[in-house]
Amino acid sequence: MKIKAVKGGLCAVNGVRANGVREGSKGLALIAGKERGGTAVGMFTANKIKAAPVLLTARLLEKGGGRVSAIIANSGCANCFTGAEGKRKAERMAELVASSLGVPEEEVAVASTGPIGKQLDIGLIERQLGEVAEGLTSEARGSTAAAKAIMTTDTFHKEQAVSIETDAGGRVAVGGIAKGSGMIFPHLQLSGGGRGATMLAFIYTDADLSEEVLRRSLEDAVENSFNMVVVDGDMSTNDMVLLVSTGSGEAGEAEKISEAEFRAGLDFVCKELAKQIARDGEGATKFVEVRVRGASSVEDAREVARAVVRSPLVKSAIFGGRRPDLVRGRVAAAVGSCAVAGEFGEEELSVTLKSEGREIFIEVDLGAGAGAGARAGEGKRERKGEGEATAWGCDLSYDYVRINAG
Repeated sequence: MKIKAVKGGLCAVNGVRANGVREGSKGLALIAGKERGGTAVGMFTANKIKAAPVLLTARLLEKGGGRVSAIIANSGCANCFTGAEGKRKAERMAELVASSLGVPEEEVAVASTGPIGKQLDIGLIERQLGEVAEGLTSEARGSTAAAKAIMTTDTFHKEQAVSIETDAGGRVAVGGIAKGSGMIFPHLQLSGGGRGATMLAFIYTDADLSEEVLRRSLEDAVENSFNMVVVDGDMSTNDMVLLVSTGSGEAGEAEKISEAEFRAGLDFVCKELAKQIARDGEGATKFVEVRVRGASSVEDAREVARAVVRSPLVKSAIFGGRRPDLVRGRVAAAVGSCAVAGEFGEEELSVTLKSEGREIFIEVDLGAGAGAGARAGEGKRERKGEGEATAWGCDLSYDYVRINAG
């Protein structure tokens, strides 16, 4: 198996067309298969206040046979906390796409991002949709246009694609777009159950895989990517990740791929998109990566990593950039306050910082190794646990407050 990053985003995947437009702060993106719907799975915000499009799309996947023919996403309005009118407008978005593309309404996924509590301008969406649908294309520019259309406070568009050369001699693509800059602390969960400014990600593949395999693959990929990004510690009402399989490879026929091969490609795409979101945090001047090892479990390592990258004190010290000792101390405090870190002494915690320009790497070893308290010649001691995880985030600057002051 060989995995190679390629250009094209969504449109690197055979059978996918995309387009998008913007009018000021409001945009509209449309993604569709060339001929028919694809098998789809999704993960959605765990926030108890869920936007109308989140509820509609989750219901679609649960009751509609797990198929998606098109995705419509608007920016500039979250369509959340908008009552019955908001629900009707989300449904209207699906109706408009179904009519425009000639696909079943129950196979149209809907997503929104923007300010919470304001009603959607459905008239604007109706006007924009005609232009977007007419310009649908399988060329790379279609993916880029869609990625730009869903931006809110984002400073750059986000897309990623890979080509997977399988051991069986086939070639499969995985490509996607994402948006996210603020209100980033995802706790995405599967529709129908599972673990648990907005982050959106739409990912397509031409791999021929069952819904069960797609679901398992997406859950694991999200746990290690989007769910490990923290910009500000606030969970959105609109977070959504959709994965759609067209099942139609380069030759127009279904390409076979093992679950392990597909997972490797999907993980790469999701992690790269997640890191792009972290780099583009609202007001961010530095990208932060936190690596944790020595935890009693992977789940505990994830919780510790997220606690460190979520800490306002850690983030502020990184923004200042003048006191590495201050950063280490605050990292230690964040680790110690994390309930799942378990019982360990100061001598068993090691915090290492490395700076590469505007990139900050923090390594947290929960013990014991030749840890911070090990005496010279003591050698490597038995490690307490083998749990490891990585989280991504950014510093906390003055601009974050300015952007969110309203």
